[in-house]
Amino acid sequence: MNDLPQQPGAPDPANEFASDSSSIDPRDFRNALGTYATGVTIITAAAPDGKPYGLTCNSFASVSLNPPLVLWSLVVYSSSLTIFQNASHFTVNVLGASQQALATKFAKSSDDKFTGVDWAPGLGGAPVLAESVANFQCRSVNRYYGGDHVIFLGAVEAYTYGAKEPLLFARGTFGRFLADDERKTSP
Repeated sequence: MNDLPQQPGAPDPANEFASDSSSIDPRDFRNALGTYATGVTIITAAAPDGKPYGLTCNSFASVSLNPPLVLWSLVVYSSSLTIFQNASHFTVNVLGASQQALATKFAKSSDDKFTGVDWAPGLGGAPVLAESVANFQCRSVNRYYGGDHVIFLGAVEAYTYGAKEPLLFARGTFGRFLADDERKTSP
């Protein structure tokens, strides 16, 4: 059932999953989306054998305060998709401005991204990364398919946060937040 009002002649969004049916250029659309600055996270989970998995992600968002729900999305052809689909829990580790190298490391394919990384097992074995600005340990609640991504919905069961400066991402590059008072004192 679709509660959205339908415009005469407009395609049903539920059937508009293939890029062939859109007149929007994917590369240009990505450039437009890149103007929206996001935080940078590493999403982690554990395989059934306990092996840690993780990837850099900037599609994290809050959904609800009561109950506490968050979401993130993963492209359907990711080599880690099965791990996250089968995990009981995942952790969203929000990175700090000093963790750009870690974001880059987890954005690349590697057999063991956790070599040399300080972490502890969280709920469901999902790694909680040391020195992150915040982390949200989530029970996997549901998955939704949207185009070329799977959207993961998680119920937050534990979280921590601090006052460190977050790492930001916009227009294909990392950056930092500059508060009004910092701009006034910057040369």
